[in-house]
Amino acid sequence: MRPSKDKGFMVYRRDTPPYAPTEERVKHWDEFLQDFNDDKMQEQGYRCMNCGVPFCQSGCPLGNIIPDFNDFVKDLEWKEALDRLHSTNNFPEFTGRVCPAPCEASCVLGINEPPVTIKLIERSIADHGFKEGWIKPEPPAQRTGKKVAVVGSGPAGLAAAQQLNRAGHSVTLYERDDEPGGLLLYGIPDFKLNKEVVRRRLRQMEAEGVIFKCGVFVGKDVTGPELVDQFDAVLITTGSTQPRDLPIPGRELDGIHFAMDFLTQQNRRVSGKPVTAKEISAKGKNVVILGGGDTGSDCHGTSIRQGAKHVWSIELLPKPPEGYNEKTPWPNWPQVLRTSSSHEEGGDRDWSILTKGFSGENGKVKKIHAVRLEWGAPDASGRPQMIEVPGSEFTLDCDLALLALGFVHPEHALPKQLGLELDGRGNIKAEYGVYQTSRDKVFAAGDARRGQSLVVWAIHEGREAARAIDINLMGSSDLPGAYSYGYDSVALSGVKG
Repeated sequence: MRPSKDKGFMVYRRDTPPYAPTEERVKHWDEFLQDFNDDKMQEQGYRCMNCGVPFCQSGCPLGNIIPDFNDFVKDLEWKEALDRLHSTNNFPEFTGRVCPAPCEASCVLGINEPPVTIKLIERSIADHGFKEGWIKPEPPAQRTGKKVAVVGSGPAGLAAAQQLNRAGHSVTLYERDDEPGGLLLYGIPDFKLNKEVVRRRLRQMEAEGVIFKCGVFVGKDVTGPELVDQFDAVLITTGSTQPRDLPIPGRELDGIHFAMDFLTQQNRRVSGKPVTAKEISAKGKNVVILGGGDTGSDCHGTSIRQGAKHVWSIELLPKPPEGYNEKTPWPNWPQVLRTSSSHEEGGDRDWSILTKGFSGENGKVKKIHAVRLEWGAPDASGRPQMIEVPGSEFTLDCDLALLALGFVHPEHALPKQLGLELDGRGNIKAEYGVYQTSRDKVFAAGDARRGQSLVVWAIHEGREAARAIDINLMGSSDLPGAYSYGYDSVALSGVKG
């Protein structure tokens, strides 16, 4: 017999399915998180306390109604859980796999117990929906006669396109690659997000009436002004794709690459597609990854699967504390040490390291030259001072260096072609919640507007931009607005037309 709802968190412990053993999973590119049966998932649903003030919802950029779908899972009412989840999130099967789950960091139970497994529950709900055939095309009952172009088919563009199409507008989504999906398809490794998970959602959108035009580089094959002339609105969701470089001695040597070039090639190989650029492979090499974020972790796991001789992941910043950081207490996102599944698979990690240069032989990189750092008191701007430790210089053998240093802003060719104003960081300037750029009929959302961020933020901005465009075109909108940030049709009524 199950406990009463108010006792569930006292009876059941946080539990997650195991990973496949390391020695097995590094031999393939499939997802390796094993599944729980319904009984185990029901127990995890029982742990939700249904708080009077659910901080988890404010921690989620989408404003997912988390206590509700947890409660449905507690009662094994999967269809109702899916409906509630879809009311705020177009793609829970994506976020349930690749989101870092800020909602869990804000879970009230997490103050003194391990938080509810919200991310796992979300993934399970979505997978149940596809397995049972509940996720079907939802074309609009009628068309408005308005046409919208969406440029870029990452999570922001996909969310916006689906919402705008369901509002009755005719949506054409432009993608310069050979398939839609953006970072979801070409960037995130298959062992974290199987590409069939992406493609099955794309098939749904196509059946709903979204027109995908792939292999079309907006700004080259068709110009931005041409789109403005042909469509009633244009939404730019091209992402933040300009990588941060490392201009130090030896950067020109062969064997030093941006992380996304490396990851994209492997995505293409797994999909059975040719690699058109120069091959980048970690097989048999000493690999050094510069950057300790998610992209660096993805490079780490990919290098191991490719058969690297050894993998180092090094980070400029100091090693975060383990377990708890008093500087980032609940419900803030905790700045603590995170060890990904890729890091657990082998190799080494190190922190507080400044890379000074590369050296090589016959034009190919062979070593990284670095120095250890200490972090002093903050300077006038509030940033800790970076101090090189005397005599701490060292080298690492390196046949392949991967720069996973983040992204600085979107590529500027299209914004310049359209004459769009940029903000101080080089992103397309558009007010949050309104998404209108400095040019009429042109909107921007996702990383192209806010800078490098999370998939869940991209989906949020895509949904909100769709609502803003719908109001701009029709004067009002039935599309749902943000649950967490208070924007509504009144706030957006000032969108320029």
